[in-house]
Amino acid sequence: MSHAHEQACSNPKQHVHDAGEFVDEVAAICSERDLRLTAMRRRVLELVANADRPVKAYDLLDRVRDGEGSAAPPTVYRALDFLLANGFIHKLESINAFIRCHHPRVQHSVPFLICDRCQRAVELEDEEATRLLNAQAAALGFRPQAQTLEVHGICAPCGGEA
Repeated sequence: MSHAHEQACSNPKQHVHDAGEFVDEVAAICSERDLRLTAMRRRVLELVANADRPVKAYDLLDRVRDGEGSAAPPTVYRALDFLLANGFIHKLESINAFIRCHHPRVQHSVPFLICDRCQRAVELEDEEATRLLNAQAAALGFRPQAQTLEVHGICAPCGGEA
């Protein structure tokens, strides 16, 4: 596990579960990094943060339109691009949906467990998988530029397990 990731995991301020606190934390990070968290970016962030499962871009667009009235798809996509580029959210490629990052201060790759029944996703906090994949890639002379590990299956509540 990287030193920065260890620090983020050991500092409860870094690991934010409450949606409102998460948005406030991202706003603070933007201020520290001199990034502009525009009203639209903040609104999209709030919608992703408050979702109980990964949310698709067009669902976000519909929700933004409910509040704003006339948001266009490029506006929402630009907000998503900003949030992704700065590590505040993750994109789950296999289901083409977005989920907030539990460690918004630290750029990292994390595996996700995605339930095929309820679509809930869990961000795992084990950097060992990332380290192993990077080591195997390096041994083959491959230089990864991006890494998303998504494991599909059935979660305990959907599978009837305790």
